[in-house]
Amino acid sequence: MELTHLGRTGLKVSRICLGTMNFGPQTEETLSHAIMDRAVDAGINFFDTANVYGWGENKGRTETIIGNWLAQDGGRSGRRERIVLATKVYGAMYDGIPNGGRLSAFHIRRACDDSLRRLKTDRIDLYQMHHVDRDTPWDEIWQAMEILVREGKVLYVGSSNFAAWNIVQGIETARQRHLLGLVSEQSHYNLMTRTPELEVVPACRAYGVGLIPWSPLGGGLLGGVLAKAASGRRSDARIQGLVAKHRPALEAYEKLCAEIGHKPANVGLAWLLQMPQVTAPIVGPRTMDQLEDAVVAEGLKLDADVMKKLDAIWPGPGGQAPEAYAW
Repeated sequence: MELTHLGRTGLKVSRICLGTMNFGPQTEETLSHAIMDRAVDAGINFFDTANVYGWGENKGRTETIIGNWLAQDGGRSGRRERIVLATKVYGAMYDGIPNGGRLSAFHIRRACDDSLRRLKTDRIDLYQMHHVDRDTPWDEIWQAMEILVREGKVLYVGSSNFAAWNIVQGIETARQRHLLGLVSEQSHYNLMTRTPELEVVPACRAYGVGLIPWSPLGGGLLGGVLAKAASGRRSDARIQGLVAKHRPALEAYEKLCAEIGHKPANVGLAWLLQMPQVTAPIVGPRTMDQLEDAVVAEGLKLDADVMKKLDAIWPGPGGQAPEAYAW
């Protein structure tokens, strides 16, 4: 598995990031542990989670599953030192408590301590803000993060679902405090969703921020949905509506994948891996087979002709702003 630097940092991470959102809700703990073991064996050292994963009354369950995996054999297996562990803060974790969510210093500190307890670790390698908080000033956020870094509880800070100007705000405010600032951004980015190319991708490039795409297969639409649409989660009304909306493009996409002899899911991931500024797409397997496909995709290189055809099937916004819509 190829490694790359996380943005402008010296930290090396795998080109595939193991997403864990399905651990608990979709994948039981024993299989989740087996998937994490296989990921490490395959060279994946970048693991992503969030405090809210598990959802509803089971919020925090996914972090607990990861913590139990890390704590196997009393921690003597060395799992913790072999991975770069990322989690997130923002979502409401404490029902009925006014400051039980978002990015106040009050919540950041409590959420971090609770994540450390569930993860059974002494540090979070990458602590990500799960969403922008427009009601909390940046100085307050950075003061809270600075304390966590000083205490050794957090090493790097990243963002998720930020607009380009939120990224710039965060980094420039951190500079005023002589802090490293944001080193990564998780964005909804894939062949079908290319809006980040307007401003988020250029901002990440300008500031040395690693781009970590989530939903790299468009919720399964880029994973061969036409052949699978009659069964499983792809049979629900929402997915069927999206299939109907994008059917001509999906047909052209799956036909191209068949012509070049690769699975649609692998092609979708390979395209992202060849996009400038992308550090590592987040792959959230529910099964071992889905993980194995992601490992194959990491080694797949698409030639210029295939990239051009994919661009024709799934056209982007036309480049970065303002040239994409002005001059």
